Amino acid sequence: MGKQAMIYASAADWRAAPRKRVLLFGMSGLGKTHLASMLRAAGGWFHYSVDYRIGTRYMGEHIADNFKREAMKVPFLRELLMTDSVYIASNITFDNLAPLSTYLGKPGDPAKGGVPFDEYMRRQAQHREAEMASLLDTTRFISRAEQLYGYPHFLCDSGGSICEVVEPENPADPVMTALSQNLLMVWIKGSEAHTAELVRRFDRAPKPMYYQPHFLERMWADYRMQKGVSPESVDPDDFVRWTYARALAHRQPRYAAMAEWGVTVTVEEVAQVRDIGGFEDLIADALDRRP
Repeated sequence: MGKQAMIYASAADWRAAPRKRVLLFGMSGLGKTHLASMLRAAGGWFHYSVDYRIGTRYMGEHIADNFKREAMKVPFLRELLMTDSVYIASNITFDNLAPLSTYLGKPGDPAKGGVPFDEYMRRQAQHREAEMASLLDTTRFISRAEQLYGYPHFLCDSGGSICEVVEPENPADPVMTALSQNLLMVWIKGSEAHTAELVRRFDRAPKPMYYQPHFLERMWADYRMQKGVSPESVDPDDFVRWTYARALAHRQPRYAAMAEWGVTVTVEEVAQVRDIGGFEDLIADALDRRP
C-alpha cells in the first residue's frame, strides 16, 4: 500500500463519492490539462491549475518586473513607464503559461537570450517556493470551489515539476501528506515511446523548466566540461535540450515513488477518455488494479 490510506479505498468508494477529488501528475504533454479541460467544460468540476497559480499569485510580480526591466532599456517605453503612461502586465492563462516560462529563462550566452547562471538559479529558487505554496493552496481551493462556486468535484492539474519539490520516499513529506489526505493522487504514466516523442517535441521548441538545484548544478558542470565552453558562451537552447532528456530519466523514479501514494493510469488509457463517465471508469479501473 501507499504511504497512508487513500481517500477512496476502492472503485465502489470512488463511484459512490458525492465529492470526487483528484490530483493528476506526470510529465508535461501526456494529457493532464486535456482531462482537466474536458471535465471543466462538462460542468461540476473545478479545475485548479498549479502552474497558473504559480504564475499569478506567487510569481506575477517577478514576471511583470522582468517585463518592465526589458522595457526600460527602450528609451521610448522608458519615458512612458516613468510617467505612468503605459501599463505592463502578464496575460497568463490556463492555456498560455509562456510568461512564467519566459521569466524562468535559460542560462548561457546573453547574446542568445541567456541569463547568468546565478540569476537563473535565483529564479529557479523562486519557482520552487512558489510551486510548494501553490500545491499547499490546493486544500484551501477545494473548500473555496465548493463553498464559493458550488463545485462538488475538484481536479488539481499539477505541473510536470511536482516531483522535483516533494520527497515521495518520506512518509512525513508535508506536501505529499496534505495532498494525499484531500485528493486521490493519479500518475499518468508514459511509455518509452512517449518519452522519445516528448524529447523530439522539446527539441523542436526548447522551453525553460524547473529542476532540483543539485541536478541543475550537476548538469551545468557536466555540459560545460563535455562541450568545453565557458559559462558566458553556453548556447541556452542547446543546454536546455541537453538537460531535458536527462531530466526525464531523473524524474521517472520520482513519479513512480509518488504513485505509491495513489494510483497509476497509462497515457493510452487517458487518450480513450471522452467524457465524465469515461474519466470515472478510468479512476475506478486504476483503483481496482491496486493490490
